[in-house]
Amino acid sequence: MNDLFDPADAGCWIARGRPARHAQAIAEAWRCFPELPHDAPLGARQARTRERVQMLRPLHDAISLETEQQRRAANFAFVERRIAQGSNDTRHAAILHARDLLGYDWDAAHAYADGHYAARAGWVSRPPSWSRPGQPNERRPAYDQGFLDGGGQPDDIFDVARRSFAAASSKPVQTDSPQVARRLPSQWPSPTDIPPPASWHRRLLLLGASELAAEAIGILAMLRGRPGHESATLLAIDRKDGLLSLSLSAGPAAIDSVALRDQLHQSDYADILVVADDGELARIDADAGVLPLARTMERTRNSVLQQRAQFRHWLFRGRAPGDQFAAGHIRWSKMAAGLSGRLGDFTARYAGPAKPRGHRIVVEDASGEPAFGYRTALGQELQPEILIGNKSNIRSAMAHLLREYAASLRLG
Repeated sequence: MNDLFDPADAGCWIARGRPARHAQAIAEAWRCFPELPHDAPLGARQARTRERVQMLRPLHDAISLETEQQRRAANFAFVERRIAQGSNDTRHAAILHARDLLGYDWDAAHAYADGHYAARAGWVSRPPSWSRPGQPNERRPAYDQGFLDGGGQPDDIFDVARRSFAAASSKPVQTDSPQVARRLPSQWPSPTDIPPPASWHRRLLLLGASELAAEAIGILAMLRGRPGHESATLLAIDRKDGLLSLSLSAGPAAIDSVALRDQLHQSDYADILVVADDGELARIDADAGVLPLARTMERTRNSVLQQRAQFRHWLFRGRAPGDQFAAGHIRWSKMAAGLSGRLGDFTARYAGPAKPRGHRIVVEDASGEPAFGYRTALGQELQPEILIGNKSNIRSAMAHLLREYAASLRLG
C-alpha cells in the first residue's frame, strides 16, 4: 500500500478492501469531480463535494441493497443449518414454510413464524407495528397470516381461552423432575433480625462436620454463651453419613434414620438454621425430605465474617424462659458522637465514656427524652441508661436494650 493515496486511482480503493466494481465507480466519480485546491472558495468546494456524492448515490443504493440481500440469505442459511442439526424449534420450520410456499423475505417470514408460534402457544395476537424506513410494513400482514395458520381465530371471543387450554393440555408431563413444595436448604435465605423470636426448645440447628472440626466461624463458642441454648435440638451434617445426633459435650453420634424422622416431624419447630459448606449442603439437599416444615428456615452463606454476623442474628432471636423482647430490624447509624440504633419509637445511642470507667448507653423514646417509665411484661422497671465495661460489646448491648424497650409497657 502506497503512502500517497490517489482517490482517482481504482487500485488505491482495491488495496483498501473495496471490490473492483465499487473501486472503479468511486475512482470514476473522483476523476469526474476532482478535489478543488484548498484556496478555492468554500462554496465551490462544497458544491464539488455534493456533485461527487450525487454521482455516487446509485452505487451507495446498490451497496445497501446488496448488504440487505446478504443479511437475508445469511439468516435463512442459519435456519436451514439449525434444522439440519435437529432443532425442534417450530419457528424454524415456519420460517422456511413462509419462504418456500408464500414467497416471503426474511422479515416477513420471521413475523409469520412469530404469529404462528403465538397462536399455537395460546397467546394473544400482538402483531409488530414497526417497519424499515422507506419500505412498506410487510411484517404485520405476515404475522396475521401466521396467526391464522397456527389456529388463531381473532373474531372468536373465546379464541384465547380455547387455544390456551389446548396448549396446556398438549404439554408433556415431566415425571423425571417432579415439582417440590418448598425450597431446598441450599436455597434458604440468610438469617436476619426480622423474623419473630422463638423459644429455644422450638429451634433446630444443623451444623456441618467441617465447622465442628475446625470451628472457623466459632459457632459452638457463641452458642454456649447464649442462655437457654441447652433446649435446642442440634444435628451434625456429614457428607458421607448424612444427619447425625449432636451433643455439645459428647460430639456427633449415629442415629437411626427412622427414629430421626419421627423425632423431627413430631416436634413443633419454629426456627431451623443450617451452617454447612457446599458439600454438606448438597448432602442435606438430598435428605431434605427428613426435615420438618418450620415458620423460619435459613442458612448461613458467604464469608466467615458474614456467617458469624448472620449466626448472631439467629442467636439473638432465641428466647429463653422468662425472656420478653421484640423482634424487627434495628436501623443502625454512625453519628459523629458515636453509634446509634433505632427500633420502633426508641433510639439507643452511645453517650460517651463514664467516670471513673466504662461507657454509657442511653435509650430515648419518641419525645427525644430518656425513656423513663417503662417496664417489662413481668413488671420489672427498665432503666434508660446502662454502663458497659468493654466498648466492643456496645452494639450487642444496645440491641438487647432496644428489644427490651420495644416489648415493654408504659407505666400508669
